[in-house]
Amino acid sequence: MASIQKDPKQANVIVYSKDYCPYCDAAKNLLSQKGVVYQEIDVGVDHEQLKIMLKKAAPRRTVPQIFIADEIVGGFDELQALNEAGGLEAKLFPSGRS
Repeated sequence: MASIQKDPKQANVIVYSKDYCPYCDAAKNLLSQKGVVYQEIDVGVDHEQLKIMLKKAAPRRTVPQIFIADEIVGGFDELQALNEAGGLEAKLFPSGRS
């Protein structure tokens, strides 16, 4: 299976997640459908990354926590709402797609 290459104009995306999390899966699916390459950090197995996520996302404590260009978007509901409002594309590709 070929991996997707990141568009050089795409902002960095980090998804903090855990296994067996339907909202994490939904967020990753939405990003994949948009052709977005993201870094996934599984905080269920990496407790140091969990501490980092809790500090960055405070006061939020649930997964997923999605960051675009080091700015917190929130969880899946916020990601989906941003997409439905038409703002996700501009956050992901602030200077347009290649």
